[in-house]
Amino acid sequence: MKDKKVLIVGGVACGGKAAARLMRVDPRADVTVLEKGEYISYAGCGLPYYVGGVVKEYRDLMTTPIGVVRDENFFRKVKHVTVHTQHLATRLDRRKKIVTALDLRNGEEKEFPYDKLVLSTGASPLRPPIPGSDLPRVFTLWNMPDALAMRAAIDSGKVKNAVVIGAGLIGMEVVEALHDQGIQVSIVDLCETPLPQMMDREFGNLLRAVLEKKGINFFGGEKVLEIQGYNGEIKSVKTDKREVPAEMVLMAVGVRPNVGIAREAGLALGSCGGVIVDDHMRTSDPDIYAGGDCVEVKNVLTGKPVWQPMGSVANRQGRVIADNIAGLPTTFKGVAGTAIMKAFEYTIGKTGLTREQARLEGFNAEAVTIVDSDTPHFMPGSAAIQVRIVADRNTRKVLGAQVFGAGRADKRLDILVSAAAGGLTIDELADADIAYAPPYSTALDPVTHAANTLKNKIDGLMVSWSPSELAEKIRKGENPVLLDVRSPDEVKTQGTLPYETTLIPLGQLWDRGSELPRDREIIAFCKISVRGWDADSILKRLGYEKVSVLEGGIAGWPFELRKE
Repeated sequence: MKDKKVLIVGGVACGGKAAARLMRVDPRADVTVLEKGEYISYAGCGLPYYVGGVVKEYRDLMTTPIGVVRDENFFRKVKHVTVHTQHLATRLDRRKKIVTALDLRNGEEKEFPYDKLVLSTGASPLRPPIPGSDLPRVFTLWNMPDALAMRAAIDSGKVKNAVVIGAGLIGMEVVEALHDQGIQVSIVDLCETPLPQMMDREFGNLLRAVLEKKGINFFGGEKVLEIQGYNGEIKSVKTDKREVPAEMVLMAVGVRPNVGIAREAGLALGSCGGVIVDDHMRTSDPDIYAGGDCVEVKNVLTGKPVWQPMGSVANRQGRVIADNIAGLPTTFKGVAGTAIMKAFEYTIGKTGLTREQARLEGFNAEAVTIVDSDTPHFMPGSAAIQVRIVADRNTRKVLGAQVFGAGRADKRLDILVSAAAGGLTIDELADADIAYAPPYSTALDPVTHAANTLKNKIDGLMVSWSPSELAEKIRKGENPVLLDVRSPDEVKTQGTLPYETTLIPLGQLWDRGSELPRDREIIAFCKISVRGWDADSILKRLGYEKVSVLEGGIAGWPFELRKE
């Protein structure tokens, strides 16, 4: 029996993983990789950290844990895989099972036959036709040459001001990288808050406050009109509202899947613009597989196709592709829309659906936000995290979550990913046997706290309002009593809501509760609204009926506070 010829187009995340996995499970396979770039199997998600100097050497992004560079020689000697870098695949003949590639070093055309083909052609960054975008030091950050060019510009010492156009994941990661190099950074985005495709506005506002605290300008709701230059150098970025000084610009407005060769070969494409694949990562041609940023896959919560260009997803898909080529019927179940990023000392992340997204998908969705410490207050380094959890009222299944904070939010996000993707109910999540010891968690983990709070809300044991909902009630002219049950000293040090409030410390509420009107809704709050929940109970005991709680309290308020 002849060796199976497997040709892989694209050798970074999905392609590199597919090649390595295939040689483990089918060592007799004849595997060839075509990569249009000079570098293969590198950690693309680490590029911002090289730009920021956290990763000192670019080669560290393409080495094994023991420091061996994953280059053509490595794949040949260790994996028994033939790799051709700087080879651009230009045509696919499905009938003859041949891919034609152009050797970018000398212009020679070559043909590569296959029995099974893997397309891992990735995606490319968008470059809107903004006047001045062809000036020097206008960058995108998507591959190793991009990162090397940005690093060289920073090291030149000529960049004092930088503008990042686009407040998505890539743009926001580079903001910190530039700031840490002593560069004054400004961000311009059409949306009002950072990470608009990832987080709802409340969590986006929390991140915006962090940026402003670090001295970073965020110009939301503004359109870039021109990158202005003088004598061939960038001078400023002009928006529809202002001019922002800059000697460097990063365009981070999004990416699109590279599907040209697939389209021309007649492979089926989907509504998101990516190649359509089944659960085994097969395309509409059974001898062609595809994975990574060029494909669209199923959202495990909605069942609908989505496009999620993430390095983690690409690596998982590469493994599934290799297994199926080797005859192991592995499946790729889909994605939950999980994303996470570090913003200075804060973590921000999400999985699944926001409440608004869930309602648009037809779910009877409810959500709640809590603020809690990642470890007990008596432990050194204890820090706050904010958790918002979404569930369906009918099935009680977890639909999504968002996290933010200086505490260990990543651990909590991973728990919530498992809950949403695994179809757990809030009741099952609240009862999960989460590991506990004071250095790692509170006795009831913040995830447990959030699940219990949402249970209370869905079961009608409490009424609560998110900060945005409270702001909307005030905007619409409703006149609730905003009951602050903190101490006067807390009010002075922490600030208070930017509205008229009534201060009655919790310890005085039994005696002074009768001071409150009975014909208006009373919304109780404190620092994190745990005492607000206690106040809710006290007032109900005193006969008040229209009582509710502000979710997250002062600590979770994402808008401006008033200082007393």
